[in-house]
Amino acid sequence: MVEKVKVDIVVIGAGPAGSTTAEHAAMNGADVLVIERRKVIGVPVRCGEYMPNIEEIERIFPDAHEIGSLLEVPNDLRVLDQDTIRIFSPSMRAWDVPFAGYTTDRDRFDQHLARKAEKAGARIVTGKAFLGIRDGNVIVDGMEIEAKVIVGADGPLSKVGKSAGLKRSTDLCPAVTVQVEGDFEPMCQMFFGSVAPGGYGWIIPKKGSANVGLGVANRFAKMTVGEYFEKFMEMKGLRTEMHPMGKFDPMSGPVKQAVKGNVMLVGDAAGQVMAVNGGGIPIAMLCGRFAGRAAAMHVKNGSPLSDYESMCRKQIYGPLMTAVHTKYLANTCFGSRWRLEWAMRMLGQRRINKLIRCKPVIP
Repeated sequence: MVEKVKVDIVVIGAGPAGSTTAEHAAMNGADVLVIERRKVIGVPVRCGEYMPNIEEIERIFPDAHEIGSLLEVPNDLRVLDQDTIRIFSPSMRAWDVPFAGYTTDRDRFDQHLARKAEKAGARIVTGKAFLGIRDGNVIVDGMEIEAKVIVGADGPLSKVGKSAGLKRSTDLCPAVTVQVEGDFEPMCQMFFGSVAPGGYGWIIPKKGSANVGLGVANRFAKMTVGEYFEKFMEMKGLRTEMHPMGKFDPMSGPVKQAVKGNVMLVGDAAGQVMAVNGGGIPIAMLCGRFAGRAAAMHVKNGSPLSDYESMCRKQIYGPLMTAVHTKYLANTCFGSRWRLEWAMRMLGQRRINKLIRCKPVIP
């Protein structure tokens, strides 16, 4: 029998974007239901698990408000603090970029955000897959949900967006990641060049292990992402018994339209990712706060859902679009090892610092 439910707002996906949206919608008085297809939130882990410090996010997004109160996490979620990102060119020339961040356990991180949403009053149901939108209602396994607002926080291949006729990111880069046991230098490392055409490989240390992964751009790749990953592991002399997890990273910047009718997209579903490095967790939370507030205000007093996109453009999208423009410039070099090496040397330490922080590198 199908359970029929009526709520103000239904959120599909309980990652950082979905849980933050739900929390702030509930905090603003809305009746919120979150649907998560996985039985255990955050499992399996499919990301590098790296988070910039609050001060770094404030530098990247100087127009964003109240970042500290949103991104503060319990100390036990800061697994390993780091102060440097080491960037490697195709010839293995290295630049050390001062950048403060930490690694976390993404499953526990996501579960922490879900608990915050529940504490604010949202209800979360796990193990239910989104099936579609029929006659304006959300259909999931065993449930039909009538909602005034539908939020798609279901990743870069968003089924919610597809059901509503919203377009996804135009540049989805395949990536794989795995945990490798061992002792690693306490800094994030990024490897550019033929090891990961159009993308990069990474080693992000934790305590007694590291998150090792690699992403490529299909337009430049001559092998599968898995084959590049195997060669990267061999190059670094790394082995693991775990099976790599795959994902897609949206790398073309925010989608042109994230709101249509009563449907909103947030996080990876809306392309809210830094195109120069694939970072998306803090942005998902910042935009999720806007989405939650806008959805609640729409329910309470009829404010337009487009207020969400206006807030994103005003506070977040500027640096994201700068990163997209930098990525477009980089694409002219990715097809040639020599051009990429030359470009990175021309950029030098100062401009690479700016690139990582989504600042213009030219002039």
